[in-house]
Amino acid sequence: MALVSQVLVIFFAFIVWKVLKKLTAEKNPIANIAGPEKEHWLKGNYHRIFQDGLEYNLNLAEKYGGAVKIYGLLGDPQLIVSDPKALHHIVVKEQNIYEETDMFIMGNKLIFGEGLIATLGEQHRKQRKILNPVFSMANMRDLLPVIQPISNRLCAIFESQLPPDGGSKEVDVMPWMSRGALEYIGQAGLGHSFNALDIDARDVYTQAVKNLGPTTLRLILFRPFIPAVVRNFSLYWRNKIIDWAPIPALRDLQKIVEIMDKASKDILTEKRADLVRGKKTGLFRAGTKGKDIMSVMLEANAASHESEKLTEAEMLGQMNTFIFAGFENTATALSRVFHTLAVHKDAQVRLRTELRKAKREYANIAEADTERWKQVELPYDVLMGLPYLDAVVRETLRVYPPSSLFGRTLRKDTTLPLQYPIRTVTGKETTLLPLRANTNIIISIIASNHNKKVWGEDASEWRPERWVTSNQEFDVNNLSDSKDNVKYPGVYSTIMTFLGGNRACIGFKFAEMEIKQVIATLISHFDFSLPSALDGHGVKKEIYWKISALQVPVVRHPFGDGKTPSMPLDIRVICDDDFV
Repeated sequence: MALVSQVLVIFFAFIVWKVLKKLTAEKNPIANIAGPEKEHWLKGNYHRIFQDGLEYNLNLAEKYGGAVKIYGLLGDPQLIVSDPKALHHIVVKEQNIYEETDMFIMGNKLIFGEGLIATLGEQHRKQRKILNPVFSMANMRDLLPVIQPISNRLCAIFESQLPPDGGSKEVDVMPWMSRGALEYIGQAGLGHSFNALDIDARDVYTQAVKNLGPTTLRLILFRPFIPAVVRNFSLYWRNKIIDWAPIPALRDLQKIVEIMDKASKDILTEKRADLVRGKKTGLFRAGTKGKDIMSVMLEANAASHESEKLTEAEMLGQMNTFIFAGFENTATALSRVFHTLAVHKDAQVRLRTELRKAKREYANIAEADTERWKQVELPYDVLMGLPYLDAVVRETLRVYPPSSLFGRTLRKDTTLPLQYPIRTVTGKETTLLPLRANTNIIISIIASNHNKKVWGEDASEWRPERWVTSNQEFDVNNLSDSKDNVKYPGVYSTIMTFLGGNRACIGFKFAEMEIKQVIATLISHFDFSLPSALDGHGVKKEIYWKISALQVPVVRHPFGDGKTPSMPLDIRVICDDDFV
């Protein structure tokens, strides 16, 4: 109990220090920027922004523009940014002075180790140099055949749950998207199967990875205190704090990290042994082994100059990062795609028709053959080049990004330019924002992707047609509805979902390929509809997406508790009427 008392003393001392620092500091320039009133003495506006905050975040941008002053913990003034020119400066032009926050870097390092999302500066540059070629298009082509059998197995699982008479059945799609995503990244990323699609398998690692996201969300309001704890307490005392603190989520997270760390070390040992065997037998060169991302990374690292090689800690960090990023976000994106297609049945029919045509043409199958085309596996270039499939994926990732907000800390004084003017607290318009070092900035992915000045008045509508021309071809130059053809600096299709610059998601090509393959497999076999079952009052199940740090589908009352992740859809085998 003495330790708990010490922690509480330090906690309150930290609060007092923050308050005194704020009272004695010079006036922050962003105090002149308009924004909402502070709503809580401790949480500021954070609880509105980060906890089921879709409408709140969109309304901030609608009311105040592309740069909004909000209040963080203890009333710390911060800036939410969605202006395209400002984001170009933050993530591209001046990215060296807009770094990830200490909270983000230290928190990720504690959970994942020294991977890409937990490093800065020269260390991050070195890691990126090794990893960029690993995610090349050539390697993606090699990985597609690894993913295809897994999506086929998922298809078989769905089919086994349907009635033999061709009728529909309600299936909770969300857990299967999660299981599939974990197996895709396991086999294609690490060359290791987690048996995630085996219903009877009880793998502690699989369960740990599934629980990681929800557990970190339970601790979201404690994350700002991570840097102070890490800087002031040794590992021994941090573990003691976890043991004594009345916060069960901390102990749950510690257990998850221990399980992930042990599994990663075991897999890394296995992969290194495979690499040695492959060199001795020539299997890698023959193309029968070593196609997964981890094997390619190990070979690239072994071939690098000694000063550029990744350490074992860095290799383990990449593995943990691959798994979490490739699992959580992809499962969310896939779930959102199928829910959206269940809502927009016309789009689902059009997409299925495009897939059937492409498969028939590729395999030279006659139109009279109504079944064989379903089993055709499209090669990488054909799959990635389908215009309407591409439009569906891009539009879903634009309107419904799996992650909505990212943080940055400004490391030196600067002036941030804006594409579109905003009003100050005095009502004056400005396009130049003087900012002071150590100002915290929140990049609003959701507000950027819904910006009406860039995407048009229908920016919040899901409309895949905005991505294709009249002749059904993808045209990135036909996207913006702004007068000056303004675009965002996103690494993927000018949207901000995968960010931009040197901190952009390095695996976005893999994620895109994986998502398209799963859609192509399942839409070729099944029709997806919203739940049709009624309760005693004639009410249908309603799926609601709670948007916090991540998006999570839940079922509203009275069918669900509004908290547990779930996405029930009616599924049936397709028939002749399911095409244009």
